[in-house]
Amino acid sequence: MAHDVKSHSGQAPEITAPGGRLDREIAGLDALELGGGTSRRLLQRVWSATWPMASAVLIALAAWQLVVWSGWKEPWVLPGPADTLPVFKDQVTSSRFWEAVALTMQRALVGFALAVAIGVLIGALVSQFRVLRRAFGSLITGLQTMPSIAWFPLAILLFQLSESAILFVVVLGAAPSIANGLIAGVDYTPPILLRAGKVMGLRGLNLYRHLIMPASLPSFVAGLKQGWAFAWRSLMAGELLVIIGDTTSLGVLLSQARELNNTADMISYMIVILIIGIVIDQLFGFVDRSIRTRWGVDQD
Repeated sequence: MAHDVKSHSGQAPEITAPGGRLDREIAGLDALELGGGTSRRLLQRVWSATWPMASAVLIALAAWQLVVWSGWKEPWVLPGPADTLPVFKDQVTSSRFWEAVALTMQRALVGFALAVAIGVLIGALVSQFRVLRRAFGSLITGLQTMPSIAWFPLAILLFQLSESAILFVVVLGAAPSIANGLIAGVDYTPPILLRAGKVMGLRGLNLYRHLIMPASLPSFVAGLKQGWAFAWRSLMAGELLVIIGDTTSLGVLLSQARELNNTADMISYMIVILIIGIVIDQLFGFVDRSIRTRWGVDQD
């Protein structure tokens, strides 16, 4: 085979294959292409995640404006986007608004954390003991389907108009869904995995920690997501019904706007509540996609 011989002053001749230089140049071009491809793929992912939501927002705004143009209600009863969005901008730039958001999110996080702790404990016990499953399985499902607002008369009677009344209903709204999510995940854990874990010496808490919990993660995350939805709805109902002193929350602002017949402010607060719900849903979606990617079942 013929070789190219390159001589350098003071150095021994370098022998290279005829295609060596070409291979190096092609490798360099491939590296540049891969770098550009990564950027393009990132932009494509951002675009593919953004345009459906942006389109939905535009469609919702257009439908809203069409309803206003139809004359179904007077403009002071149902203002259009052009009248509401400036009010929304003014609201989100005020300190009182952000204090209300902070209080609402504090209640939501505390209530959801308590619901997770209680739901996991109940789900773990019920999934492991058949007697508890027979005794409380249907009760947990019944509590899950019960409207949260139905608990508020009892909550107010027990705790008066206090933070405890709101947290009581938030926990009762979210914990059954979280418990059912964990129970479903444990039920669908493949028996062969359980046998393998026991053969490897996993028992009790270690079996739960290292095998059952990881195997039940998809159903458990779905239960957490549903539990958050119930907690958020329960909290909004609670803030509308249970007004504590001079505290200001999103529910209080919404109630005040309704009492003053200020529809633009009221719709602005509703938009904020919707945005918070969408953001939290996206966070749960990210966790779910991460689990599916780790398990190798992501189809993207």
